[in-house]
Amino acid sequence: MHATQYFQIVRKLMARVEETQVAAIDKAAEVIADTIAKGGVLHIFGTGHSHMLGEELFYRAGGLVPVNMIFEPGLMLHQGAAKSTRLEKLPGYAKIILEEAGTRAGEPIIILSNSGINAVPVEMALEAKAQGLVVIALSSLAMATAAQPRHSSGKKLFEVADICLDNCVIPGDAVLELPGLAQKVGPISTLLGALILNVLIIRVIERLIEAGQVPPVFMSSNLPGGAEYNEKVMARYRQHIRGL
Repeated sequence: MHATQYFQIVRKLMARVEETQVAAIDKAAEVIADTIAKGGVLHIFGTGHSHMLGEELFYRAGGLVPVNMIFEPGLMLHQGAAKSTRLEKLPGYAKIILEEAGTRAGEPIIILSNSGINAVPVEMALEAKAQGLVVIALSSLAMATAAQPRHSSGKKLFEVADICLDNCVIPGDAVLELPGLAQKVGPISTLLGALILNVLIIRVIERLIEAGQVPPVFMSSNLPGGAEYNEKVMARYRQHIRGL
């Protein structure tokens, strides 16, 4: 059965991520932990399927409370998949989104884009840096290297970012070849992206503990006392996080 080969590919790429990305993850964790220790929040933004990785970190049991997910419906799939693809290439769109996001200078923002070549994620990085944010990119360096930039600056996301996390995904995202089909199947960027981001958040929490802080972590609201606990922690961040 060819489908089970996907397990082997996933394990191999997970090992590659572990071998190559730990230092960058720790560097990003240091920035995020320092911000949270000072009362700031982590911002996160993604387009298309990448926005799911932002939701992985937002309002999640076992995850950090001070995470501000920058939701933009037009760049998600539920209001028109083809439209979202076109809007991701629209110059000027990211500036408008960021102006409404409630960011503060010095805070970090994670920008998610597997290719890292389209106008919106690159513009978001450029605008964020102009506002004094620390830009952390999660992208495929192999994909970005193989593709042409689509932003007027000629830059790709990883070239703008202060810290770049490489998801180690091959160009095209899909990884499995099947007999009788020219197109590969089995996309992998979401799986590896979620892995990297959860390791990153765990490392942030570790750093906060090492600094003598009590990390603001969500408890499952389905556990006894969970909703009450979360309400107390969320109250500290509501003015800076939309959707809490």
